[in-house]
Amino acid sequence: MNRRHPIALAVALGLGAIANGLFMLISPANWYFAVPGVTTTGPFNQHFLRDIGLIFLLVGIAMLTGAARPAARVTLWSLAALWLGGHALFHFWEVAVGICGTGALVQDFPAVTLPAILTAALALWAWRDAAGGSRRSHPVEDSRAAQ
Repeated sequence: MNRRHPIALAVALGLGAIANGLFMLISPANWYFAVPGVTTTGPFNQHFLRDIGLIFLLVGIAMLTGAARPAARVTLWSLAALWLGGHALFHFWEVAVGICGTGALVQDFPAVTLPAILTAALALWAWRDAAGGSRRSHPVEDSRAAQ
């Protein structure tokens, strides 16, 4: 796979997470009423929304940093995928216990489940890319071995 595609996807996911996090931090009430389905999950809680906004901001920074720094990519993208995956699973749990109807899964898919799936795929790609890189020939090591 061309390296530019995963990096571009990571940048897009990172920018989206940062935009969402900043919206939550700067204007939690507007975020609460603007995002479809959020008002049905419980009462407005400014503190909680800002806490989650910080997490989205960190996820976005992790995605962008991983895009720019290959050595940190596996760790940062894996941690982002872990949180986003847990967040998506929590949404499934809410449906399973009757807090939300099954329609919530469809409504949440683009903003909750899809980013979790894509970030997990990027983390797996980063793991495979890093493993392939460790098996690739390193010119410095090859020149030492030749001596």
